[in-house]
Amino acid sequence: MTDRTGQRSERSSAASPSGENPAREGAAPSGTPSADPLPDSLSPAGALPDSPSPDGELPVSPSADSSPPGGEPPAEPSERPASACGAARHGPTDVLLRPPPPAVSPPRPVGALRMWPRSFADRLTSPLPGVRALARLAREGAMRPVSSALAEEIPKLPFAPGPMPDVGPDTVAVTWAGHASWVVRIGGLTVLTDPVWSRKILGTPARVTPVGVAWQDLPTVDAVVISHNHYDHLDAPTLRRLPRDTPLFVPAGLGGWCRKRGFTTVTELDWWEGAELPSPAGQAGGGRVRFDFVPAHHWSKRSLTDTCRSLWGGWVLTDRHKQRVYFAGDTGYGHWFGEIGRRYPGIDLALLPIGAYDPRWMLRPVHTDPEEAVRACQDLGARRMAPMHWSTFLLSQEPPLEPLTRVRAAWRKAELPREDLWDLPVGASRVLEPAHP
Repeated sequence: MTDRTGQRSERSSAASPSGENPAREGAAPSGTPSADPLPDSLSPAGALPDSPSPDGELPVSPSADSSPPGGEPPAEPSERPASACGAARHGPTDVLLRPPPPAVSPPRPVGALRMWPRSFADRLTSPLPGVRALARLAREGAMRPVSSALAEEIPKLPFAPGPMPDVGPDTVAVTWAGHASWVVRIGGLTVLTDPVWSRKILGTPARVTPVGVAWQDLPTVDAVVISHNHYDHLDAPTLRRLPRDTPLFVPAGLGGWCRKRGFTTVTELDWWEGAELPSPAGQAGGGRVRFDFVPAHHWSKRSLTDTCRSLWGGWVLTDRHKQRVYFAGDTGYGHWFGEIGRRYPGIDLALLPIGAYDPRWMLRPVHTDPEEAVRACQDLGARRMAPMHWSTFLLSQEPPLEPLTRVRAAWRKAELPREDLWDLPVGASRVLEPAHP
């Protein structure tokens, strides 16, 4: 078939080019209940009618246990660096016997039109809450901290905006704008993650700390990555500030929403797929940055009728020197972290969520708490961790400062180097020193 530009577009076959079966990658285990649409009041960002019409291509996703042609080679030892978060997780030895990871997929073409299935509900790792959960939530009260905690702790939330570092094409730096919004400088590119510069988003109270970076102070934005379509991660007013030719990297099924708003370079990816973007013209030495979309324990919903119609996940950004930044987006704790670390070894910095976790009986499947975030960092084998998804929008019951207190305690308990926990104030920046000069 041909795409809208007259070029031939690809449609998935029953198997991927490597011979793997794509149908059930990341699907819930057999027997997992199918997802029911989540009631509006349970959406983390108050889903309202704003439904995209999916377009794109049926996904081809290699399975997590795939092996090269000719059968699985013998297991071989893999070793995590001594400085990695995961170094303390495996007792007296850090050498693990495991099969080698599958090869990274070839880069997909940037901006290609693709077709996708109508639903990604088979990728859920936990069933979504239903009527009973809604009734219990109504009995137990609203998902907001008690007023005394708000009055006492909001003024103490860390906020320290400063000038963004001046970095070259071989330097990686991050600036926390608040919530899940980061300014990532890598490979000569400036990349925004889940940019939300709005004071208020639909269905939630206004932000309790200002945006850490004024929009006019941003460098030229070379790319944007979106983790999923909830309103606190996909903010239409913020995206409208960008030139319409800004490259957007988004989950499978979300391209139509972006194209309806005029964006011309939209790359939709399935789990374990990647695409590459070169450094801006005229910037010597930057090379190319690879954007890999990886699984998360979460879900998607933006309107009354589009539950799980688009995918959700995180991003691994890799420059030409193999410096890697992992952006988790929204996620619960689970097996995907270990698999991400196996397929993308040597993650230098993991941007991990630590807030919006209480009550645990409802939010555990989709939001890590601080202790789980530290375990996720260890599972990833990441060298450093930067907490996020707290101190901005108060989406759940925990006191505003509790995520910071608990993540520091969990880091100490895991006996990890204090300097590798980048618990930044909103607006602060850090520059990544290369692991191997």
